[in-house]
Amino acid sequence: MDCAEEEVDFNWEEYLEETGATAAPHTSFRHVELSLQSSFQPGMKLEVANKGSVDTYWVATIITTCGQLLLLRYCGYGDDRKADFWCDVMTAELHPVGWCAQNNKTLQPPEDNVYLRAAIKEKYSDWAEFLIKELTGSRTAPANLLEGPLKGKNTVDLIVVGCVLEVRDDSEPSVYWAAEVQCNVGGRLCLSYVGLNDPAHYRWMFYLDNRLRPLGWAKENHLSMKPPTDRRDLRSSSEWTEALDQATDEALNSPLPLEVFKDHADLNTHSFRAGMKLEMVSPVEPFHILPVSVTKIYNEYYFQITVDDLTAEAPPTSVVCHADSPGILPVQWCLKNGVGLERPRGFESHDFDWADYLKHGGTEAAPDVCFPNASQSKGFCKDMWLEAVNPHQPAELCVARITQVKGRLLWLQLEGLTKPLPDCIVDVESMNIFPVGWCEANGYPLTHVQKTVCLPQKKIAVVQPEKQLAPSQPPDAPLNLCPSMAMDTGLVNGKYCCSQLFINHRCFSGPYLNKGRIAELPKAVGPGKCAVVLKEILTMLINSAYKPGRVLRELQMVEDPQWNCQEETLKAKYKGKSYRSTMRIVRTADQVSEFCRRVCERLQCCQNLFGPTYVSDTCPENCSSQTKTKYTYYKKRKVGRPSLGENALDGDMTKPARRRKKRKAIFVQKKRRSSIVGYHTTESPQDSDYYYDDEEEDFEEWGSEASSNSLREEASAHSFQDAPRRGRPPRRAALQRRATHPDTSDRSSPRRTTRSVSCIQNQTANHTNTKTESFEEEDRLVLERNPLEWSVSDVVEFITSTDCASLAKIFQEQDIDGQALLLLTLPTVQECMDLKLGPAIKLCHQIERVKVAFYSQYAN
Repeated sequence: MDCAEEEVDFNWEEYLEETGATAAPHTSFRHVELSLQSSFQPGMKLEVANKGSVDTYWVATIITTCGQLLLLRYCGYGDDRKADFWCDVMTAELHPVGWCAQNNKTLQPPEDNVYLRAAIKEKYSDWAEFLIKELTGSRTAPANLLEGPLKGKNTVDLIVVGCVLEVRDDSEPSVYWAAEVQCNVGGRLCLSYVGLNDPAHYRWMFYLDNRLRPLGWAKENHLSMKPPTDRRDLRSSSEWTEALDQATDEALNSPLPLEVFKDHADLNTHSFRAGMKLEMVSPVEPFHILPVSVTKIYNEYYFQITVDDLTAEAPPTSVVCHADSPGILPVQWCLKNGVGLERPRGFESHDFDWADYLKHGGTEAAPDVCFPNASQSKGFCKDMWLEAVNPHQPAELCVARITQVKGRLLWLQLEGLTKPLPDCIVDVESMNIFPVGWCEANGYPLTHVQKTVCLPQKKIAVVQPEKQLAPSQPPDAPLNLCPSMAMDTGLVNGKYCCSQLFINHRCFSGPYLNKGRIAELPKAVGPGKCAVVLKEILTMLINSAYKPGRVLRELQMVEDPQWNCQEETLKAKYKGKSYRSTMRIVRTADQVSEFCRRVCERLQCCQNLFGPTYVSDTCPENCSSQTKTKYTYYKKRKVGRPSLGENALDGDMTKPARRRKKRKAIFVQKKRRSSIVGYHTTESPQDSDYYYDDEEEDFEEWGSEASSNSLREEASAHSFQDAPRRGRPPRRAALQRRATHPDTSDRSSPRRTTRSVSCIQNQTANHTNTKTESFEEEDRLVLERNPLEWSVSDVVEFITSTDCASLAKIFQEQDIDGQALLLLTLPTVQECMDLKLGPAIKLCHQIERVKVAFYSQYAN
């Protein structure tokens, strides 16, 4: 049967999943990691307004940063972390050190901070004496990061269109010329030489490139300011000079902050001498490695390398290098690594041999000491994927696969090019390679393979959104020009980017999400473009669900007409079926917090499960001790079979109802007892063969996939509705010893809903007499408080007092309180606690003791 083919958009996540490929680790791209760091550095000092006090301030130290959030510690606490506090640079009143003195404000510790005041007074006679000692030799936070248009911005965001920098000449290391920033894509700058504003001569350089310097740097270091050597003839001398003067005057009115250059690596001194031979990746065609020679030594940092060419008519190809220049290699590096070395042009023999070549020319090979880092691979491996610059068209970034890793060199196969190129050779420290997703995060077009799929081969369950909106159009900018023409610059910098969002594993995860899978997720995602960061986290949550389709349905309901949103497609797989849902995700940073809160509310989990708030040990919501019904979105809502998936597939996929399987009785002989403990489900004739309804079947499927970390959610959020069927008592049970529950009357336990309590009471009311009679009088457990009111800590304390004390930790981790305890049965305990039969029966024995005591003391 013929099938129509449809071209689909490229998606990194889908592509890697379908091909089984691996993305190169983000940490391998050092330049990208640096670009994401805050401009604020730990150890910087600043003045912070005291809360509740007028015109008084105190000095604080930056401990760490997270986007525009700063973790501060008041000076005077030393290494004591107990009073550390977070503040938002954009909203808090923060100033550089010295601001109070200039504005006649008072510097004194907060009046309500008795500890801090006492600690300082104990050692110093006044505040001024303490501050002089504390601030001597310290570094203040830059004023332009705390005030004005650059307030709170990351280092990359400080570089805006129109900024002017100085660029080192390609041929003369002592010559610089000014260049203006045409656009900034995540730190990758499109530059135009001052006096030559022609797109044909634009240059792309990453902001950390050591060829870039702040305006005025050449003059301060007694270097020359001349137009670039290869473009000098395009303008007259007077035109160049006039353009430079004009650009300098304009740029000095709003100079580029020096913080931009704080991460520039210092150059190391080299050991090369003129005439030395070495191997190098071709500077013109980076697809080959060539023999080259050191032809000039400029100074202790720079030297010139020229490609060996034996033809007389060819002009020399030379580049300026330094000790850490990428692509320079010792002699015979190619031979040792099994890589082909190109013969010099004009070399007569087909077999190139370095020994003969050096002997014939009377030259020497550069010693290995000149190449200290020739073997670093930085975590890159063969067949990893990344994004890389097309060497023939620097404005274009392509999907790339690593085909070889040799020492510190990578061979990249660029995908999607109109005219295929040989594998491109780059250094592991190259600033022309980027991690998977970098283009998407910065709103830049990515060249990729145009895939086609055969539609009938795969069925997709598509969740239709309640409102169909026009899909957002991708940017369509010509790659040979600066993409600012087609990009919203806000997509890269400003309000469309958010700081890190945290996944707080210890918070209550609700009935839909598997706590064990949540614990395996990274602790934070971002910073980056808001929609991209949120989509990544939502995808993680969906994949952590017991039934991803149900979570997709719930996420569809998260919407606010006032939000600035864009549509994103979220996908999930469950039991061999694929699900897809279109969701509207917020685009601006000011709406991220409320969006996260709405999602958590919809998923009936703690509102701090994910979002901009980091939870270290104790959640501010104290969700571990709260009643879990507090998070129920609809109090009367049944957690049943989602309509997603089965009903959305092509054709009628409705399954017939399943019959409930009978459970066999399990008998265990107890030592020194004549009676038998039997745990099984008693079934009356009228219900031994009934069918499950949809809700029951959904719970069975949900529970069968739950990990050991999901027991609390399963019992609390779902079992209440199924209690009459599930909580069958044993016909007969013998207890080993008499015990009473410790006094826990002073513990405060939130009340459960009336519905859940009544379910348990209805479940057990008919069994009170038979239960109490089956236990011998001397073995009966006497409870001092109703187990329906037990908190998690009460349950843990009881389990600890029994011979199952080793399992108490599981109850603590699963947040099992008294109500959940009464609903546990042997199959549930075995499956969700991952216990073997023996320990499970032993535990259920103790649970039955509580149930019997509950029946006799409190059920009526």
